[in-house]
Amino acid sequence: MRDVTATVRETLGRHLDRALGLSHWINAHPELAFEEHRTSAEIAGLLADHGFSVERGVAGLPTAFVATLGAGELVLGICAEMDALPEIGHGCGHNVIAGAAVGAALALAPLVDELGVTLRVYGTPAEESGTGKEIMVNRGLFDDVHAAIMVHPSLKDVVQPQFRAARSWRVTYTGRGGHASRPWSALNAADATVVAQTAIGLLRQQLRDGIRVHHVVTEAGGAVNVIADRTVMDCMIRADTIAEVDEVWERVRACFEAGAVATGTRVDAETLPSIYREFDHDPDLAALFHARAEQAGRTFPDYPDTLFGSTDMGNVSQVVPALHPMLSFALPAEQGNHTAAFAAAAAGPEGDRFVRDGALAMALTLVDVARSEPVRDRLQADLRARRSASPSV
Repeated sequence: MRDVTATVRETLGRHLDRALGLSHWINAHPELAFEEHRTSAEIAGLLADHGFSVERGVAGLPTAFVATLGAGELVLGICAEMDALPEIGHGCGHNVIAGAAVGAALALAPLVDELGVTLRVYGTPAEESGTGKEIMVNRGLFDDVHAAIMVHPSLKDVVQPQFRAARSWRVTYTGRGGHASRPWSALNAADATVVAQTAIGLLRQQLRDGIRVHHVVTEAGGAVNVIADRTVMDCMIRADTIAEVDEVWERVRACFEAGAVATGTRVDAETLPSIYREFDHDPDLAALFHARAEQAGRTFPDYPDTLFGSTDMGNVSQVVPALHPMLSFALPAEQGNHTAAFAAAAAGPEGDRFVRDGALAMALTLVDVARSEPVRDRLQADLRARRSASPSV
């Protein structure tokens, strides 16, 4: 076999400008969850131009796609996230995630037959809200995949970051409006949110370490002299597992119900579709990526804290051996993920460095997966076991 490392490096070098151009374009044209129409078209179109067969609108999602090259027995997936955040654009760096995914795929393209792999790039919508990967998993898009990988920007280089499970709810209070100068016949829905937030604040002392309860009032009346007859709150709970999230929700729900009891209003809670499952990093993928990322110039300090947020790549990891390393931008701590500064960095030299390093490390990791007989055999055995456990797969 030829020097595949040299081939990957040389091919990536030829295509790097295309991957960087894609990253810059996505950053300049942010689109929200499930609305990534132009972004999806740009990514899928570039892959189609380089020989990938693209199926669009998969899993019933108009912006989701699967781009495939090769017909080998080992199926390897690379996930490309696409959606931006409201107001701050690509403050989570999904543009560089997509750029690195495409760069890795183009670098691997000349080798798929030689490696005996089927290479897939998954265009996965709505990571920030809606958890598109959960929908794609549930509709069978990963059923025959042996391993999946993606890289994500942050302020740290971490091969196996800790991600939390999370679920969200929308809570609506319905009261009775009135003139604020004669409030005694009104039922103040805004007061219900204050009681609920106070109760949640007191509950936090009783929760196990690491559990997070986020909440925000999204609707709370529109005039100071009008008693609010309707308010809306969104709540997210993070914990180590979805089971623990649901357990905590029972206590948090009581806090919301307390707001209704105290104010005489009605409370309704709706479970939102976003669900982020806990992440299960594959140790073989992690070891191979670690070595290849170090060759690309990255170092991985022994950080005391490797806890990050939540990701729907965790949903993929529950059914497919998966890896989601973090590669850093060199930015101050206050300019981390979900800030306008991070979005700007994702369009600059730090973002370009991420695309280059991430694409190279992922491509070479997948080469190593394909060429390692023990890893390849184990992944194939894992898939057979999954199929035996789920006859419908």
